[in-house]
Amino acid sequence: MERDKTYDLATGAGLMACPLCDALHVEEDLDPGETARCVRCGTVLAKPRDGAFAQLIALAFTSMVLLVGAVFFPFLEVSTMGFGNASSLFDVALAFADGVLLPLVIAVLAMIIGLPILRSFLLVYTLVPLAQGRPPHRHAARAFRWSEILRPWSMAEIFVIGTAVALVKVAGLATVHLGPAFWAFCALIFVNLASRAFMCQTSIWDAIEDAGVRTTFGPDPVRPQPARTDPPALARDA
Repeated sequence: MERDKTYDLATGAGLMACPLCDALHVEEDLDPGETARCVRCGTVLAKPRDGAFAQLIALAFTSMVLLVGAVFFPFLEVSTMGFGNASSLFDVALAFADGVLLPLVIAVLAMIIGLPILRSFLLVYTLVPLAQGRPPHRHAARAFRWSEILRPWSMAEIFVIGTAVALVKVAGLATVHLGPAFWAFCALIFVNLASRAFMCQTSIWDAIEDAGVRTTFGPDPVRPQPARTDPPALARDA
């Protein structure tokens, strides 16, 4: 495969930066199954897969279904001395709806339910036209950018870990039965891991750019043109 030497050091067009060490590389087209690595630190920069867009869409829909079920299905059932009570996250939110903890409840639900659902929706909005071979939607670049910005703020996994730690202390005081919503959160962890395994941000950005959609916002920066030094080519793994 021939190397494309068309790039602009002033705007970064045609270049790819390593997210770990910031080394610049000339952007090249990869065949499915190839892996592009940073020549300096070995970080994976791109790893396109056949059918990855359709798989990511399916995983995003699965994530939304699990999250909706996790809200309304029973999360825990606690019983002691013959008395028991099962509640869902929705029941917990209603219980604190009139108290001073309402802002905290809203923030928790937004982090563990709202943001993951929003991120899945943005991903579906971006990928459905690309998977069908059609031009992306009007705001596809902005939607995908926001889906990546929201990734660190999706706290479903942290919520499961925190719940597990709390159950260790509660188990000595009462009998605890895990409900379907808890297992839905556990399944969501594996769905998110699979989504990250199939995700190749570089391939998605390239598909959006190939359709003629601008992926930068605001005016192009005007900077002095540095001395031209050819960045290294990507290290490929077949």
